[in-house]
Amino acid sequence: MNSVMKKGIASTTLVLAGYLAFWPVAVDPVAWQPLTNSGYTGEFSQNQKLSQINRIELQGDIGPEDLALDKNDNVYFALLSGDIKYLNSEGQIQPWVNTGGRPLGIEFDAEGNLLVADAFKGLLSISAEGEISTLADSAEGVAINYADDVDIASNGNVYFSDASSKFHAKEYGTYGASLLDINEHGGHGRIIEYNPDTKTSTVLAQDINFANGVTLSHDEQYVLFNETGSYRVMRLALNGQQRGKLEVVIDNLPSFPDNIARGSNGLYWLGLVSPRSKLLDMLSNSPRMRKVIQRFPEFLRPKAQHYGHIIAINDAGEVVFNLQDPLGIYGHTTGALEVGDKLYISSLHETALGVITNVNQ
Repeated sequence: MNSVMKKGIASTTLVLAGYLAFWPVAVDPVAWQPLTNSGYTGEFSQNQKLSQINRIELQGDIGPEDLALDKNDNVYFALLSGDIKYLNSEGQIQPWVNTGGRPLGIEFDAEGNLLVADAFKGLLSISAEGEISTLADSAEGVAINYADDVDIASNGNVYFSDASSKFHAKEYGTYGASLLDINEHGGHGRIIEYNPDTKTSTVLAQDINFANGVTLSHDEQYVLFNETGSYRVMRLALNGQQRGKLEVVIDNLPSFPDNIARGSNGLYWLGLVSPRSKLLDMLSNSPRMRKVIQRFPEFLRPKAQHYGHIIAINDAGEVVFNLQDPLGIYGHTTGALEVGDKLYISSLHETALGVITNVNQ
């Protein structure tokens, strides 16, 4: 090797080292220490109970991220394109509206309006006629940059998550923004209460590491929500002197939790979108190295793995159902909706709805 080649290699190495050490990136990672991941053991023992899932193809659509049931038992779903469509009682997919954003969490209120946590636009309400109005795009003076999931109490109050006030879903994309927020672990998520009578939005909890799925407890005394970046489900008290108090329902999940929804028999269905990243866990206490990782080409950075996993827990955080699909027949599972003896499954990236029957047997 001649001297010219040696100098060229040395120069390239210095440039690469400088890039990995100093190139500006969007994240400013914070040190933290997760519990040791036990993986797919114990109550999360690996199985193939979800591998017999049936796929309902969506005719070219992508990402049915959340599901909602109307009074006529039509299953609505929100798509990457901004469309909200529904599966009617005959099993036919019908178009409805496009929000012009990225609808994620959806839920019907008592008047038949569909409330939407739209990642680009905030909290929306869509009438039965398809008229779209914005209920909230900020809370306590801070813009809602990543509305994620929503639920509605019997008194009409609305509870929804702003996954990240720093990483705007419209700027980075919902998936890209989630990866940035989880890598940084800076506590930019919020849980917000919207009062339809006063039209005000109140922040009930903040400093959450990617505030994701939201559901009211069966007695409506609490909101349960998924703190995706910390691998756990939290419970937030809504009433009396306990209002605002946070408790852990279940911790150290083997995967990233996404949506959560009430089911029958006091259960809550929880979607686990991807197994945890061994690299991110290993470097959790090394902010500098996580910043270096962000400078890698995109294909080398940690990303969601194509794995299917749905669980059901009770109020005590005990796992009652553990349904897995290691084969990835239906992966990136975000949540589930109980309809009679059927369980409809949603996904971040799939081109189909999933459905299984007789899960309680």
